[in-house]
Amino acid sequence: MPFLLRAAVVGGAAYHVGKTRQAGRDQEAAQQQQIDDLQAQQDQQAQMAPAAAAPASSEDGMAKLTQLKSLLDQGVLTQAEFDMQKQKILMSM
Repeated sequence: MPFLLRAAVVGGAAYHVGKTRQAGRDQEAAQQQQIDDLQAQQDQQAQMAPAAAAPASSEDGMAKLTQLKSLLDQGVLTQAEFDMQKQKILMSM
């Protein structure tokens, strides 16, 4: 009889350990799925972000060009700096 009792205890303990390990694996799998879902969501948002940026209006561009010309006239900018910034503004319009 003691042999059967010992076998039952060992078998029960092994069953419990197996269930505990499986629960841990299930939890890890669920966490990994959440991480994957969040990464996919962030990737999707990152792809959409550049498309959401609105081009500068022509009024904003004209105001920037006027300000830039004023800085050139005051001697704050060199002609090369002015030309480079002017090109950037014109490309964004």
